[in-house]
Amino acid sequence: MTAPDRFDQLASRVAGVAPVSRTPLDSPYDISDELFAALRHVLHDVGGQPDIPVPYLEKTEEEWEMNTYVTCECLGWRGVWNSEERRRAENDLGATLYFGLPYYARWAMVAAKTLVAKGYVTPDELSAKLDEVRARRATR
Repeated sequence: MTAPDRFDQLASRVAGVAPVSRTPLDSPYDISDELFAALRHVLHDVGGQPDIPVPYLEKTEEEWEMNTYVTCECLGWRGVWNSEERRRAENDLGATLYFGLPYYARWAMVAAKTLVAKGYVTPDELSAKLDEVRARRATR
């Protein structure tokens, strides 16, 4: 598969979870109180927001989810970050990733980004490890 084909395939997958397209505001901003409230809304602050009723389903965490949780706790214990930094990094993912990824996948994503940003691993090392894990999982 060529690079443009891979990009088109990825762009198509991202479009499936991307926020709804919008019309950019033009200045001068003449906006209603309702629009102002929407613009002040913080991505992760969903408390009190209207939503459809969702039934509560009891769920047992999968092994990868518990491994992610323990890894993130160990990163905190070792001083790489604290829970507030993790939460802030999640909020900084943007709406597409924040709402498109499962809960612990967001944790894994921000752990990887933080480890790279703070210089604990290089992007090449992270990429090589991901390739190694993919290869190991493919043989199962």
